[in-house]
Amino acid sequence: MVDDASTIELGNSIAPLDGTRGDEPPALMIAWSAAEPERVGEVALFEPDGGARILGRGEPAGGAGGARAVFHRQRPGVLDRTAPLGSPGLSREQLRVRLEGSGLRIERVGKCAMEIRGERVDRCVLEPGDTLLLRGQLLLFCTRRPRRLDPLRSASLADAPAFGAPDVHGIVGESPAVWRLRDQLSWIAKADEHTLVLGGSGSGKELCARAVHALSARARGPFIARNAATIPQGLIDAELFGNVKGYPNPGMPERPGLIGAADGGTLFLDEIGELPEGLQANLLRVLDEGGEYHCLGGSTARRSRFRLLGATNRDPAALKHDLAARLVLRLDVPGLDERRDDVPFLARHLLRRAAEKSPEATRPFLSSPSAGEPRVKASLIEHLLRTRYTTNVRELGALLWRAMSTSTGDSIEWNGRSPATGRSSPPPPPDEPPAAIEATMPEEAREPSEAEIRACLAEHRGNVVRTAQALGLSSRYVLYRLMRKHGIEG
Repeated sequence: MVDDASTIELGNSIAPLDGTRGDEPPALMIAWSAAEPERVGEVALFEPDGGARILGRGEPAGGAGGARAVFHRQRPGVLDRTAPLGSPGLSREQLRVRLEGSGLRIERVGKCAMEIRGERVDRCVLEPGDTLLLRGQLLLFCTRRPRRLDPLRSASLADAPAFGAPDVHGIVGESPAVWRLRDQLSWIAKADEHTLVLGGSGSGKELCARAVHALSARARGPFIARNAATIPQGLIDAELFGNVKGYPNPGMPERPGLIGAADGGTLFLDEIGELPEGLQANLLRVLDEGGEYHCLGGSTARRSRFRLLGATNRDPAALKHDLAARLVLRLDVPGLDERRDDVPFLARHLLRRAAEKSPEATRPFLSSPSAGEPRVKASLIEHLLRTRYTTNVRELGALLWRAMSTSTGDSIEWNGRSPATGRSSPPPPPDEPPAAIEATMPEEAREPSEAEIRACLAEHRGNVVRTAQALGLSSRYVLYRLMRKHGIEG
């Protein structure tokens, strides 16, 4: 049993990376803690037939009250139990929690008030995506977690950062999705094939491309990055392939172009799908084995031993098919809607960077001039967890700055005010139904079945974007994941 050891090694067997919902029952994650902020990200797991668990401060008094809910730091292959909660405002027996269907039935038995989206309740059923506030003490986020995270196949925990901290590549997160991403980055780095990086705007595609380069045998070579959408159409050939001296105008210096400059290293072309089809065709030869190309005005072929990482937030089908065929590997970068567990970590990381970049603006929220992290209130983290993200980390950063600009106390809070007027703005529609009070979430909010996905794809003639919208999914990348899980061809 988990309760009998501080650290459990979970073996080395390899399971499919995409767990089913049955393998990922609801769990409670600490999203904010007034007394113990270092515990953010810890999770309490619940057994299907384990009965009710008591969540509270410290050890149980006299062993009464039933089995104790315990928190862990969960990483691939390891479940590390942490100390009992120490928040002084919690009772020793504060909540009674039981796994029930697709959610967690929770009853308040202690003194600290319990709130669901500002409404005080004594009992509720939390569904994944819901938050529960123990007023002034603790914000809990209902998520889904497997009992175990699959051991890493290519990456190594020996290189892992401190819990919740950025890794050496700047990637932040402890969610299963981010650990799968780290493992995939490590494997793709070793594969050394041209790769298509997929992900929504602001999801971190360039960060991942830099990680692939740093982990590869090309790490000592150059990393050349350019947004293809910003290259003027009339200069694209020159930008990519370069030109000889004196061409096209006398006195023009020789330029290697992006492809020549990336020789021995990696070329990252963001928004590669924005390149005109004609130029996509011009890339085919250089992407074949040998890397042969001609610079403008040159009479002899040149070669560049580069690796192309092309990124797009569009459907891969929008690429010219023979270019897509040469981008042999696919790297899917999850957006925040697929890794909400990491939102508190990302907020903390972005606020620390804000404090370094703009110390005067963040000074009111620092406990001391040397404090690296501004203080935040639960209302901010709760709002960030409920937001439906379109531009991912960019949008998260903008929300943090908006919150700082309207906070008047010594902690950053979410009050819904407009930075321009100071007046409260209407709250955005919630992206998830509120936690049910003595009820469960409606059926339509659950993940669509394989049959539903296949039928909807057929109805929309395979159009992934329209299918994702019809199924109520947050993005087409969620649909791609579900299609891979069920073995549905795109």
